[in-house]
Amino acid sequence: MNPTFDENTVQEPAGKQREWLAQAPSKPGVYLMKNSAGEVIYVGKAKHLKRRLSGYFARKDLPDLKTGILIQQVVDLETIITASEKEALILESNLIKQYRPRYNVILKDDKRYPSLCLDTTAAYPYLAIVRKRLNDGKLYFGPYASSSAVAQTVKIINKTFKLRKCRGTDVRKRARPCLNYQMNACLGPCCMPVNPREYGSMVEEVVLFLSGRTPLLIKTIKADMLCAAAAEEYERAAFLRDKMFALEKTLEKQVAVSADVVDRDVVATAGTSELTVLTILFVRSGYIQGLRHFVFRETMADEMELMEAFVRQFYETAHFIPGEILLSVTPENMGLLEEWLQVLKGKKVRLLAPKRGEKALLVQMTRQNAEKEQRNLVDADHSLQGLLDRLQAKLHLPGRPERIECFDNSHLSGSSPVAGMVVYQHAKPAKSAYRKFRIRTMDLPDDYAAMAEVLKRRFGKANRPDPLPDLLLVDGGRGQLGIATTILKELSLEKEVPCAGIAKKEALKGETEDKIYLPGRTNPIQFGMDKDLLLFLQQIRDETHRFALAFHKQQRTAAALQSELDEIPGIGAKRKKTLLQHFGSVEKIRAATPEEIGGLPGMNQLVAVKILELLHANHRSKA
Repeated sequence: MNPTFDENTVQEPAGKQREWLAQAPSKPGVYLMKNSAGEVIYVGKAKHLKRRLSGYFARKDLPDLKTGILIQQVVDLETIITASEKEALILESNLIKQYRPRYNVILKDDKRYPSLCLDTTAAYPYLAIVRKRLNDGKLYFGPYASSSAVAQTVKIINKTFKLRKCRGTDVRKRARPCLNYQMNACLGPCCMPVNPREYGSMVEEVVLFLSGRTPLLIKTIKADMLCAAAAEEYERAAFLRDKMFALEKTLEKQVAVSADVVDRDVVATAGTSELTVLTILFVRSGYIQGLRHFVFRETMADEMELMEAFVRQFYETAHFIPGEILLSVTPENMGLLEEWLQVLKGKKVRLLAPKRGEKALLVQMTRQNAEKEQRNLVDADHSLQGLLDRLQAKLHLPGRPERIECFDNSHLSGSSPVAGMVVYQHAKPAKSAYRKFRIRTMDLPDDYAAMAEVLKRRFGKANRPDPLPDLLLVDGGRGQLGIATTILKELSLEKEVPCAGIAKKEALKGETEDKIYLPGRTNPIQFGMDKDLLLFLQQIRDETHRFALAFHKQQRTAAALQSELDEIPGIGAKRKKTLLQHFGSVEKIRAATPEEIGGLPGMNQLVAVKILELLHANHRSKA
């Protein structure tokens, strides 16, 4: 729950605050604000520490709402002096990474945004769609706004260029070419002699296309086409002509927003103190390449601070920094940011906050997109809050179910029994709060005993790290719900944690929908016109089932690998991990060739032969 601000507490600086101000140096540095639990909740920097802290603790007037909320929670303050404002900027960034304070601007990772990855160090690179960007020397493009956007880009590349489609760093040799080769969509390096230089030239063209250099790529292909025609290589000239036409058709669909060919990013913000959206527009060679939104729901930063924090965090890990970045507001440390970006890029980078002209129109367009996204999010939040209010009434809950926890068991005939806990916060999955449980006490298949163990482990600890849920949902009917209510009574939590059970419909009995049971009630809840509430609870149950089943498969695979690979001399944890990551199962390892196994990192031909001999012998003994 967000803290509230009491304006009656805004008075003269308290004794501790006066002490902080008295000890604050008149030098550049960084300050760390801590709450009563000793947690760092905000990290800031200042050219003049005493002056900056006076703005928090020595004001006569009423601070803004966000600052007031922050000040009420600060019980300790630490300052660190630096030699210059630039060093303070770097130290602040490092401390934010270390402590991840609640009220600082922190960009979330890009796991939910798809990107395209190209490993240019491989002999024959292929294009892969990934959700996580690593610092591994590969080229990453994106992230893209949606899966459909990245799929459309891959479709264009596959139609225009002949990159291989098979996965894996190394090309696995085939006896016959695949269907892609037969359709003239791949050069077929798996079974055909392909000149690495020719393939590398094609990869360079793909890089130009993905980098927004389509006009330059078209110009290059046109020159090659004319040269091929002059040399009477008409078949090659026709191929280049078709490729050029395809790229020109793609370029026609892109929106040109500037007459020059400068690469630039445009950044703008919109919103309120409760919900702010920052939008970045990518413009390459005068054409819009994409758009991304970043959402900040809980931060003490104003618009200038938000802009500065975004520039520092986003471009620190960006694969490409344009020569010009347009901003909707001027950050406090514009000059320092330009110097820092120049060091990262190795070339000059200009930060501009234009007020008129074509560039100002670009900023205005980006801000309009941010405002639209912010309105959509606000409307969605209101809709979800309304859904939770109706769910509270339908299930007769004492309060709005802001935090819902759901539990489900998973096992295979009693083997590798596990359970999963899924958390929905404000009607959305809170994946960082998900929990996995290995069942410790169950020897025979017993879902009731497994559920009892998991609930005791979740709620039975004296110092529970997680807050209690507003609704506990168990996957099962009256039996599972009875176990849950019994455990909660044993722990004296039956009045603090409302619970419900969700059971699948029984088609043989003519049931048409899943059932929701409440303690002390024989018949399930009838949802009537509120079917969306039942659908919401089903969504939570299905997510829990998916999460528990994935954990169970992981445990079962690990057990299977351990049982067979541990019997092989010379195969330690590192080699087992390499085999599992590359092949995925013992069956696929057994079906591999000595060359495929011997080519993996840490392997050799002798070890590969030994692995296959023992795996085949073990398989024959079981048959």
